[in-house]
Amino acid sequence: MSFPENSYLLRLVPLGGLGEIGLNMMVFETPEDIIVVDSGLMFPEEYMLGIDYVIPDARYIYERKQKLRAIVLTHGHEDHIGALSYLMKELSCPIYGTPMTLGLVRHRLSEHGLLETTDLRVIEPRKPFQTGGMKIEPIRVSHSIVDGVGLAIETPAGIIVHTGDFKIDKTPVDGQAIDLAAFARFGEHGVTLLLSDSTNIENEGYTLSEREVGKVFDEIFANSPGRIILAAFASNIHRIQQAIDSAARFQRKVIVSGRSMADNIRIAMELGYLHVPADIMVDINELPRLYPAQVCMLTTGSQGEPLSALTRMAYGDHKQVQIQPGDTVILSSKFIPGNELSIQRIINQLYRRGAEVYYEKVSEIHVSGHASREELALMISLVKPQYFIPIHGETRHLIQHARLAEHLGIPPENVIVAHDGDVVEFRSDGVHKMESVEVGRVFIDGKGVGDVEDVVLRDRKHLSENGMVIAIMVIKAHTGEIVYGPDISTRGVTFEEIRPDLLPGAKDTLAELLANITPEIKLNVAELKAEVHRVLRKYFNRELDRRPVILPLIIEL
Repeated sequence: MSFPENSYLLRLVPLGGLGEIGLNMMVFETPEDIIVVDSGLMFPEEYMLGIDYVIPDARYIYERKQKLRAIVLTHGHEDHIGALSYLMKELSCPIYGTPMTLGLVRHRLSEHGLLETTDLRVIEPRKPFQTGGMKIEPIRVSHSIVDGVGLAIETPAGIIVHTGDFKIDKTPVDGQAIDLAAFARFGEHGVTLLLSDSTNIENEGYTLSEREVGKVFDEIFANSPGRIILAAFASNIHRIQQAIDSAARFQRKVIVSGRSMADNIRIAMELGYLHVPADIMVDINELPRLYPAQVCMLTTGSQGEPLSALTRMAYGDHKQVQIQPGDTVILSSKFIPGNELSIQRIINQLYRRGAEVYYEKVSEIHVSGHASREELALMISLVKPQYFIPIHGETRHLIQHARLAEHLGIPPENVIVAHDGDVVEFRSDGVHKMESVEVGRVFIDGKGVGDVEDVVLRDRKHLSENGMVIAIMVIKAHTGEIVYGPDISTRGVTFEEIRPDLLPGAKDTLAELLANITPEIKLNVAELKAEVHRVLRKYFNRELDRRPVILPLIIEL
């Protein structure tokens, strides 16, 4: 879509994160410059069979990459940095982030062979920097990962405040509280627009401090006679710090299992964000020499991921760790929607093996990193924006957050509920919601980027539900004479011992077809395949009331 290039002061284009959880990416565009805030992925939904990750469709940026001045990151969670390794194969611009955020980015870019060609620039709270025609000041926030920031962006349309993901934690583990004074300072100066995290708008009151989890850890450690195996998000350095602190208090050694957990702990220690007592960490090979009461294992797999360390332990597939009676397993994270069944299976399996399991439904072993309703209200009151756009949430979150802003005195006409692809323009005569641009999702399947479309997912779903029928024939090219077949096999259709008549019946149906079709069809492979497909589809639908995928393989000699 084309727009008059000089008719606006600022254009906002969300490419992800407005209407869903994850995929966070926001474009700030002036007639001369573009900066992008965050570049995240999301994990596949249940219907996305075989898909590893989902990233935003960034065509809008690719088509204007001559204007791109920077990508600015608010923090290091995958839903804010996970798409970078794919985007930077097409783009060339500096990436700005705090030290921990860039530490995580550096590791991912290295895995994709992009580290040497990417310009990474460190930013710090309260230290403004210039990129193109826009000036940006990072503002420290509290979240479930260290080194998160919001952003105050000076644009031709005025100051735009982007909160990033945040909560108001008055007793943060690292002592680095959210900088409410900075948000208030910009509010006094005058803020044109506030973009604020909507994830926890449905939760009344205030989100609990991360330190509350540390207290629960101490209680569990004090009452667990055997090994403690704690699964958490590898990015939650505060949670990991508290687990290590509890292990030290109760004289337990710390063992790390899981690649991402080991990588993030190493990065956080190197950058000084994780403080580990001397001699507390030992290699997993030392496990057989330790008494159960001496062991605290930190691992991945709190979401029931099939290949994670905890899943392999639960099913007896881990080479070095077998769950045994007396073990205590802590799943210290929220059940992400869509993962509930996988997590429940892991919990059941752990119980079968004799472990005691703590998870969010039975123990306060997790607190959110996102602001609840009263904190969101406080942010709006401090910043006092002229306009308000809720971000980071599904539609119900955005609408409820918009209503809160109206309740706090922002005129309804100045509260804008936008979704991915909506274009919001700031002009000299006001703010206008323009016609949307085309956006979408790009599926990552192994090494394939964008080579799986919705039609492929439909085929995979069809295969998973109805199975496949393969019909093989060999014919002479010039006469149409059949020299082999038809041979029919199935996968995922039915158990042949239950229906021994099924395949012979299918062969008879094909034999009847081949006896009655015209020579012209026999000599045209495309038409012959279409006829084979038609009669087999009709046959299996009649016999089984199913519609398996029919794959005719016709080879010409």
